[in-house]
Amino acid sequence: MLRAHDDHDHHGHHPPAGARKALADAIWRQESVDLTTVGIDIGSSTSHLIFARVLLQRRARELSSRFEVVQREIVWRSPITLTPFLRDGSIDAPRLESFIHRCYHQAGLQRSDVDSGAVILTGEAIKQRNARVIDELFAEEAGKFVCATAGHKLEAALAAHGSGAVALSRERDEVLLHADIGGGTTKLALIDRGRVLGVCAFAVGGRLLATDAAGQWTRVDDSARRVAAELGLGTTPAILADPGVRERIAARLADVATDYIAARPLDRLGLELQLTEALPREPAPTALSVSGGVSEYLLGRERAEYGDIALLLAAALRERLAERVALPLLDPGQGIRATVIGASQFTVQVSGKTIYLSDAELLPVHNVPVVHPDLRLADTVEPAHVAGALRESLSRLDLAPEASVALALHWRGDPSHERLAALGRGLLEVLAPGGTREAPLLLVIDGDVGNVLGHVLHRELGYSGELFSIDGVRLREFDYVDVGSLIDPPGVVPVVIKSLIFS
Repeated sequence: MLRAHDDHDHHGHHPPAGARKALADAIWRQESVDLTTVGIDIGSSTSHLIFARVLLQRRARELSSRFEVVQREIVWRSPITLTPFLRDGSIDAPRLESFIHRCYHQAGLQRSDVDSGAVILTGEAIKQRNARVIDELFAEEAGKFVCATAGHKLEAALAAHGSGAVALSRERDEVLLHADIGGGTTKLALIDRGRVLGVCAFAVGGRLLATDAAGQWTRVDDSARRVAAELGLGTTPAILADPGVRERIAARLADVATDYIAARPLDRLGLELQLTEALPREPAPTALSVSGGVSEYLLGRERAEYGDIALLLAAALRERLAERVALPLLDPGQGIRATVIGASQFTVQVSGKTIYLSDAELLPVHNVPVVHPDLRLADTVEPAHVAGALRESLSRLDLAPEASVALALHWRGDPSHERLAALGRGLLEVLAPGGTREAPLLLVIDGDVGNVLGHVLHRELGYSGELFSIDGVRLREFDYVDVGSLIDPPGVVPVVIKSLIFS
């Protein structure tokens, strides 16, 4: 047992240096974790990797053993590569695997050296056949990797965080409009002092027109065809070989992008290229930040052309932003590499004892995405308010109501039957309107009401599907959870949380 003072201390006798170092190392190993992590971004246009070293230290609270990131360092960045696709639109798995293997080799790492990671799929990569290929590529790391498919809204949120725009908004204590201008789409996010208020996306990007391996202009996305048709232009390789034709298409795309950024009324083409609902416009932003491949040209970091119209689009956009958008242009820190460092912030928590489990065979579960609706529960809980907040949160993460999710609830106030029943009605209205659902309903609550809420849902509100409701655990968006089997006694379950962390 260690003591603060003893007789040896008073006589000036101390443990030898070697023993002191061994003791310090032992304490460090218990309180700190040093992880090597990888973030892999596979998109419609480009793919890249980032290796990072992340230091975590334990923050013990009650029954939790929470390791939090205290230091992160990017140790190697891959070159940006064009995502390899076959002629039928599916990912060329051997070429992608070769790129990833080459990156590990150039970074001086083996797959066994990497402790955790995140694979983010966007655009064409999220299509079912492509997502299946990616799953197979990372099957060996299934337990320690998170594979997330990001639709337009989730991609916008990831870009806002990964670019550094969310942190910049918080640090500057102001409202930012962030534009991630990629190869096939542009994503906007309105950020109020570090909080993403809303996102939107539209089909404007730097690789809507692109050359093939032979240098022919054969890639013409649907949105580029729409622009060309409006301008009365053809889209054959011979016509697109004319720089003037490409410049006119890029200029028209820049008009559309500027209308979105400046909150101007959209014309017919702008409406046709809209991919999500409109962005909220209050409060008004005081600055514009940019990321994505086209931002490299806007911010002057790139001048070379790569067989697409990114340079032309950036030039036209720079001119229009100066004329029509009265906002200073900010560099949030990351451009084309606006991505996650990895699923690195492992947290181990133990649930409270007041849990509800309809069937012990439901556990364990792995890599379940977390949805954290902003309920802001008042003294009186309104089911319509709960349902609205839940729909908004699911939509923001591009998740369907029937998807397998862990619903994180922040409970405050009186755990009265009336309030819990109102909460349950709002949840079931969205997640199980018919009284059941195919995927189990997983509720994770920070307050001590897990068991009671489970009973209310099953025995009073008529929910007949599988359910486990646990409490004493805190989660947030961009978390993925593993829930282990019941430990009986003492009647708790272990929860491992893998958090996406950003540059």
